[in-house]
Amino acid sequence: MHITLYRKYRPSSFSEVSGENEIVKSLKLSLKNKSMAHAYLFSGPRGVGKTTIARLIAKGVNCLNLGEDGEPCNECKNCKAINEGRFSDLIEIDAASNRSIDEIRSLKEKINYQPVEGLKKVYIIDEAHMLTKEAFNALLKTLEEPPSHVMFILATTELDKILPTIISRCQRYDFKALDIEDMKSGLKHILKEENLSMSDEVYPLIYENSSGSMRDSISILERLIVTANGNEINLKIAEDTLGVTPSSRIKIFLDKLLNESEYNIINELEALANESFDIELFFKDLAKYCKNAIVKNELDIDKGLKIISTIYDVINKFKFEDDKKLVGYVIVADILANSTQTIVRTVTKVQKVTEDNDNTVVEAVKEKPKVQITIADVKSNWNSILDEAKKKRISYKVFLMGANPVRVEDNIIFITYDKKYLFPKEQMESEEYNKEFTEIIRKFFNENSLELKYEVIGQKKEEESGEEEFFKKIENYFKGNS
Repeated sequence: MHITLYRKYRPSSFSEVSGENEIVKSLKLSLKNKSMAHAYLFSGPRGVGKTTIARLIAKGVNCLNLGEDGEPCNECKNCKAINEGRFSDLIEIDAASNRSIDEIRSLKEKINYQPVEGLKKVYIIDEAHMLTKEAFNALLKTLEEPPSHVMFILATTELDKILPTIISRCQRYDFKALDIEDMKSGLKHILKEENLSMSDEVYPLIYENSSGSMRDSISILERLIVTANGNEINLKIAEDTLGVTPSSRIKIFLDKLLNESEYNIINELEALANESFDIELFFKDLAKYCKNAIVKNELDIDKGLKIISTIYDVINKFKFEDDKKLVGYVIVADILANSTQTIVRTVTKVQKVTEDNDNTVVEAVKEKPKVQITIADVKSNWNSILDEAKKKRISYKVFLMGANPVRVEDNIIFITYDKKYLFPKEQMESEEYNKEFTEIIRKFFNENSLELKYEVIGQKKEEESGEEEFFKKIENYFKGNS
């Protein structure tokens, strides 16, 4: 009969427990000095050892040959019975399915009976927060003054739902999520016992997906062992099995984001969608990657936090949007909009004095009728220009997302779009947008003779209705029509 790894390797002594060193130390000392409390309350996340340690306490108070360090012997009849799950004086109650006052009244009637085979009767009430208020009240007096042969251990993942009157009658221990080193140590022990190997780069991935739960990390490890089929568990196997975005793809995307290369970012996003990546999951994985990069000092804190904040803010706004690629576009737009740019070029002005009706007028003029800016000037200031445009109208985030200035000829800045971005290009060519954006650029460079012209890279093709609808949905979102 197959036994799952987390049951097979459940700690049989305090020394085998991963993490919670201070709690373990305190409880072992109490066992050694025979000063155990009559009621305990264990709170903390799932899978961090609350029930396991409760069982070890039950084993310790019933052990016939308790070690000098407070460790149960695991050799006496009581220890063996508990290890095999047949100790009649260890009663485990699932409060999720036994939560009413009737169950608690039944418990109160039975606790007066002496232990059948052990030294103490130990009641472990799991998910204690699920008890009804009436059940809690019925348990109060029993917790305060239980018979000397009875011990209660309550375990909960939601401490805030436990009545203060219950908490005050228990010795309370707050469990924490495991750190990665404790988890790594536990998994290495299992791999050694199973005669298997796993590359070091997989441990952080397991830790991230287990949220610090030892039980969950062991369950994940078991899935990886099945997939590896006797071979070493490497990063690719782990990423494929867990459905996690490959870190190499995340790094590529992040590099493009940090370089603010809009055209390359959109191409990468389209490639991810075409390769059937879950776009929402990809951006969540990107947020986790940024978090880890910040911790390792590999990413600027301010930039990393802005990316993480933007991702979850947009995902929350678009939680009912079926088109997740659309969500991706908005995330990219918002991240780029949050980037700060500095203007790196100033345009020289000269003054000339003219006489008009005996009044002296000073006016700013250009040195020459022909504009004095180059395409290098436009490119180096492009992000700053976009920032100015977005202050005027947030929809510029979308309509200029694929725009790329390529040359300046005869006072005209030529701006190109890929042929798949026909809809945004045509919006920018409309009188409303073209006039406004032209004025923004003229003011930016102080060149009143500048004009704009939009071109398509490659041969123009007929618009696809799906793409047009896609960009319209984004436009409606920014205009508040969604």
